[in-house]
Order: sequence, then structure tokens, then C-alpha cells
Amino acid sequence: MSVTDTEITAELVRDLLRDQHPDLADRPLELGARGWDNQLWRLGDDLAVRLPWATDSADLLVRTEFAWLPSLAPRLPLPVPVPCRLGEPSERFPRPWIVTTWVPGTPADRAPVTRGAESADTLAAFLTALHQPAPEGAPVGRGRGGPLADVAGPFAEQLAKATELGLIDEPDAVRAVWEDAVTAPEWTGPALWLHADLHPANVLTTGGALHGVVDFGDLCAGDPASDLSAVWNLLPDGVLVRFHDAYRPAVDAATLRRARGWALARALVGILVGDAGDHGRPGGKPTWGPPGHAALRRLLATPR
Repeated sequence: MSVTDTEITAELVRDLLRDQHPDLADRPLELGARGWDNQLWRLGDDLAVRLPWATDSADLLVRTEFAWLPSLAPRLPLPVPVPCRLGEPSERFPRPWIVTTWVPGTPADRAPVTRGAESADTLAAFLTALHQPAPEGAPVGRGRGGPLADVAGPFAEQLAKATELGLIDEPDAVRAVWEDAVTAPEWTGPALWLHADLHPANVLTTGGALHGVVDFGDLCAGDPASDLSAVWNLLPDGVLVRFHDAYRPAVDAATLRRARGWALARALVGILVGDAGDHGRPGGKPTWGPPGHAALRRLLATPR
């Protein structure tokens, strides 16, 4: 992880627009969010500028979104940030950046889903539409979309740290869920399109309902279990069955087991980032802790 040496300010963003997309440079501009990999600046009423700032991999993520998301977005039943302009590295800013459509709403780590049944149907429709066979040449995930065993090492380290810090009450129960998930048969179907980063900060809500999905930088092809984990990480209690009744094709038992493992891994990261300031974020992201704990509680309460 490395933070870009260039300070990102409104003046810099406007200068970049003047240099490469001057027709957009005079629009109103304000900071929208500082995300994990990128900063987002709202540009007028309907656009946003997305610039890498906190990880080396963010450059590739920006280019991935620009290359693939415009062709995927029309079939998705939720608003997503569609890239419409590309900014190339320059002396002002040495990294690529994009202009996308603006998606209104509040991240679910700050405004959780409360309209569970409606949002379960919405999420199932979104993932059904997204989870289609990806073409040859589609991006490969960064530790997502492949075998769950690929992340067993990091998961063990994170579980040990969370246990040492007293952030989880039932580490043995967590290990039991993980072992069941990691020993499930691997995905043998076609590589499907995945969002691959469906955690609460990347999903937007309005009035308690799921309204939009953002940050497609990890877009890749692989095992749908990674995305299907979102039912535990995003939705409230009592809608698991409704989600799976609405998602097509029906989720087989092995995929469901793997999805629980991915949900567990994502919940643990949320707890560490939220409660312990882990992953190089001083002070952490406090809003990530509560949804992480809620997801962990749901996972331990769900019969295997």
C-alpha cells in the first residue's frame, strides 16, 4: 500500500479537467468521499471524478472499470457509476483517473439496509443480472473469485489478531464455520462476472432500501460465492431465504458453504478495520465495525 505523493485538492481536480476534458472543467466541484483506493469528487449534478490515492493497485482498478463497466452497466437493474471519460497520467497527477456518472445515496456502512425484504429481492435481481459468463480476457480477481483456500493464510492471521484483541467472543465457532466453508467443493462452472467487493461501504441506500452499487474496481470473473456472501454482510436478519428464493439459478449447497466463508472473511476485515484501525488506516474506519459484527452474528446463527 502506498499513498500518492500528490495532494488531491479541488484545484488539482479542476486543473486536470481543464487539461484533458475542458468541457467539464467549469462544473461545480466538491469532495464526495475518500474511499479505500480512490477519492471521489462530485462534478455537477450527474458526474463524478474518481482518482487513485491510497494504494498502488488503484491504477489498475480505474482502468478495469473504464474498460469493462460501460458494457455491463446497461443490463444491471441498479444505478452504478458508469465511466464516460478517462484521464491519463500527467505531470500534474502521475496516475490514471476517470469521470463517471454520479450515483446518489448513502453508503450502507453509514445508513444500513432496513427494508430487508425489498432489498433482498433487489440484491438478488442485481446479482442474477451480473452473474453471467464472462468473456475470454476478463480480469482475474485479486484474491477473489478463486478458491477460498487462497485466502486461508490471511484469514488465519486476521482471526488470530481479532482474538488477541478481544474483538470476537467465539473464535472456535468462527473457525468451525470457516473450516466448513474452505472444505466445500470448488466451483466448476463457467467464470461469471463478479463485483468482488460487495461490502457495506460499496452499496448505497435510500430510505433504508438498497439503491445503488459503486466501486467496481475489483470487477473480475470467477466463482459467484464471493458476491453471494453479501446476503450476510449487507442485509438485515430474516431475509436469507427470500434472497435465495429470488436469485437465479438456485444456489447449490457447496456454493452456499463457500459464500459463508467469504462473508466471514469480509466480516472479520470490517471488524479489524472498524475497531482496530487495521490495514494501514490510522484510526480505522469506525463505520465498518458495526456491520462486521452484525454479519458475524448472523453467520454464527445460520445453521450449516
